[in-house]
Amino acid sequence: MAESWAVLFDLDGTLVDTAPDLAAAANRMREARNLPLLPLANLRPVASQGASGLLRAAFGLQPEDRAFAAMRDEFLKNYQEHICEQTTLFPGMTHVLSLLEERGVAWGIVTNKPGFLTIPLIAALKLTVTPGAIVSGDTTARAKPDPLPVMHALQQLGATGKQSIMIGDDPRDILAGRAAGTQCWAAGWGYIEAGDDPEGWGADQVIRNSRSLELALLHFHTTQ
Repeated sequence: MAESWAVLFDLDGTLVDTAPDLAAAANRMREARNLPLLPLANLRPVASQGASGLLRAAFGLQPEDRAFAAMRDEFLKNYQEHICEQTTLFPGMTHVLSLLEERGVAWGIVTNKPGFLTIPLIAALKLTVTPGAIVSGDTTARAKPDPLPVMHALQQLGATGKQSIMIGDDPRDILAGRAAGTQCWAAGWGYIEAGDDPEGWGADQVIRNSRSLELALLHFHTTQ
């Protein structure tokens, strides 16, 4: 290959299934207020949106609401204390990462999750393949959909945008990758709200499962 390339993954809803622990944090807050617990299915679609999505789904709160800041702090503290009790990599993703390692392809994580949650979570997962770059929501001055986090990860990996791929389950991932000059693949297995069709995000392709991702990566590798 004339130039180095890399694969960048969003974290929540793309590489890792964090929804059970995020939903549990919201439900512990509801339980403390004598509110009925919500099914995981109700909270799962907004898990990629972090505290703002979970608080909206669980309490009807918006970021501009007066109570939001305190509730967000409570949610994050609650989640931090139970950060990796039910969280796992999505099925097949361990094999995908091993495939990248076997072929000498650099990979990294670009997430809007703050670093004080990202780093402990990745450590707790005990990944068998180590990411070459971890960019959290507060690593750079701006988070996705700004391209800066993607560009920072590519720089760390010594890769170029046009030779690399950003994979994510939210339009922010596609916007960030596009602006950074990468290929953009939508993770169709991720946390997607009803009525939100990833086919309309402007991605180069929508990948529906890890086996399809593996095949797409193998094809992309042979064209570089």
